Amino acid sequence: METPGLVHGGAERFSKALRSLVNNRLYSDVRFVVGQERQEVFAHRCLLACRCNFFQRLLGPEPGPGVPSPVVLSTIPAEAFLAVLEFLYTNSVKLHRHSVLEVLTAAVEYGLEELRELCLGFVVKVLDVELVCEALQVAVTFGLGPLQERCIAFIEAHSQEALRTRGFLELSAPALLLLLRSDKLCVDEADLVLAARSWARVGAVEQIVEAWKCHALRRGDTARGASCRRRRGTLPREHHRFLDLPLK
Repeated sequence: METPGLVHGGAERFSKALRSLVNNRLYSDVRFVVGQERQEVFAHRCLLACRCNFFQRLLGPEPGPGVPSPVVLSTIPAEAFLAVLEFLYTNSVKLHRHSVLEVLTAAVEYGLEELRELCLGFVVKVLDVELVCEALQVAVTFGLGPLQERCIAFIEAHSQEALRTRGFLELSAPALLLLLRSDKLCVDEADLVLAARSWARVGAVEQIVEAWKCHALRRGDTARGASCRRRRGTLPREHHRFLDLPLK
């Protein structure tokens, strides 16, 4: 009895044909309004649903009657959303340094593990002084341990430059605490003090207080956690000097 064999046609032509359908009104049956710019994006329900559980849940099993209402996704920029669609349609994606962290964020939120790994590899390749603090923030937010370690090591080696970036000033308190705990930062203490004070002016001291509360409670340090809830001046003494807070 003859055994059937699976054979493949040319992948390049197949990928090119599917890429032509990305944001193509032709045969589309779902419409998105994406980002703060509210850009209209067209897609194909069956393809999104079979490729991504997030869209399967979002779109439901059956299209509604008539012209469907747009699906509003206001938190993802249009460029990043189109990159996600490109990956879903073709299993490949063209990444850019200026938008890769937004694509990475979407990949994590949509549960696209393969796209997440592609983005992580690309971030590591293009990591530089301007990008590293933003990448650290994404890593801390989503618990991406290897990327977090890579960013910390990069900042330790390029501390002076990294502490002057806008990305540093926009770090969350947990991300900042990771840096303050490092003993490998290549920066004078006076410069570190100035950088931390600048961060405090931008992000407010309360952020680091709340972060320390969470840290204390996660460790099971209930006494310190309770104390932190009562008053702000219960940060570890070693952090007061960075923020110019009085020692309690």
